[in-house]
Amino acid sequence: MSVMPALVQKEMLATMSLSCWSIIIASGRVPICRMREPPVKKVLYWCTRCNIPLLGRICGCGAEGCAIPLLRPYDARPALRADRDLLVRLLRERHGTGRLPRVIVLNKTGGMDRKDLVIANGGRFGWLSYDPVSKKYGLELTFESLPFVMPTATRNVLELGELQGACRDVGEGRRIGGKRYPAGRKVPDGGVILRWNGNGGVGMAAGGMVKVKEVGRVNSVEYPDPDWDTVITRNRQHLKNLERNAIRFIRQQAEGHRCVNISFSGGKDSTATLELARRAGYGEAFFVDTGMEFPETVEFVKSLGIRTILRGRNFWREAERRGPPRKDDRWCCEVLKLAPVKEWLLGKGECITIQGNRWYESFARAGLPATARNPFNPSQINISPIRNWRALEVFLYIWWRNLPCNPLYEEGLERVGCWMCPAMLESEFCHVRTVHPDLHRAWLKFLGEWGQRNGIDREAISTGAWRWKHLPPKMRGRERD
Repeated sequence: MSVMPALVQKEMLATMSLSCWSIIIASGRVPICRMREPPVKKVLYWCTRCNIPLLGRICGCGAEGCAIPLLRPYDARPALRADRDLLVRLLRERHGTGRLPRVIVLNKTGGMDRKDLVIANGGRFGWLSYDPVSKKYGLELTFESLPFVMPTATRNVLELGELQGACRDVGEGRRIGGKRYPAGRKVPDGGVILRWNGNGGVGMAAGGMVKVKEVGRVNSVEYPDPDWDTVITRNRQHLKNLERNAIRFIRQQAEGHRCVNISFSGGKDSTATLELARRAGYGEAFFVDTGMEFPETVEFVKSLGIRTILRGRNFWREAERRGPPRKDDRWCCEVLKLAPVKEWLLGKGECITIQGNRWYESFARAGLPATARNPFNPSQINISPIRNWRALEVFLYIWWRNLPCNPLYEEGLERVGCWMCPAMLESEFCHVRTVHPDLHRAWLKFLGEWGQRNGIDREAISTGAWRWKHLPPKMRGRERD
């Protein structure tokens, strides 16, 4: 076994369960852990006959799906209403066409802020990203998107002859992929589509030059355009198996325990977990109101009839004393969530807490065990019945069972925790500014006053760099830029 750096241990363990791991961290007693990845699904299967994503290898139509490699942390999720609207807008602005299939999947990847691999029509369609400095989204198409996009694209489409020297290189049998050519006309910086004689390509324009990324033959293809109801129908057997296995797991772990409860956060994962627990015969759920929850989340929790509402200390008072919570100093979890749960469980005896944590949420959670006894509260055991589900499985299960879901997901948020959480992307915090400008102003006011007292400049606050006590390399590199 090897000992991980302290910050890596802290990040990994702090997110592994509500009531166990951050108490370990707070004590300074961090166990030695082996960095071993669980058996995660690293590919997404896609039925090309039905043009839908699959939860397993075989579609309900009987066809075998093709494998699309995913990127770490290998989580795949549906593009919901706001996601799809954003993709349509970016495609129209850049290429003059808003044509997109109804079923699109997003694979979260690493980057400065939000960066998603866009998967559609059985392939890698493009890259959706957000720049926290310019506060702008961008969509970069891949070569695989061209059979679908190129026939209707009208903007920033170049004929090969408009790149000085490109026709000569092609005629002489030279590769043009990876090369830069002067553009024969003014092209705004950003993605471009190339075409000539049944061929096509994608590139990036910058400063009057175009870098060709990939080219090849583009064949005409007709794609079916199913909806998400079709996806559910074709994956019904997979959903049944997921549900059956999760219910069996809950019953096995909870058998013989008089105290069994469900940790409900108001998010999609705990929504699916609550349904599974109820089907397993358990219904006592609790919600921890940190005082910093989205109003929509609070209303959603009320609508479900969750009776046990726990509350921790006053966030603003603690923030004045400790400073804002950061990615590498998440004091908020212990003070606002873990402490009230620990107090509530005192005197209840050995207790099973069913939670919705998943391997795919982040690298930190990739080591999440099926069960975990809390060493500082040995009577509590946390179990994770959907630890091996991706977000795609979670959403399809919610839709299959016609469960209500937090409306914030459809509005464009990937996570629905505290509205100023340091784990939130800057792109999501900009969404807070749109839907809850009063909350956004309150947090910026606090950050500004705190920054003045602690020598933090305005740019660090406006770009989201306040989220770290010690900036990671990717952020330090951007600062130098």
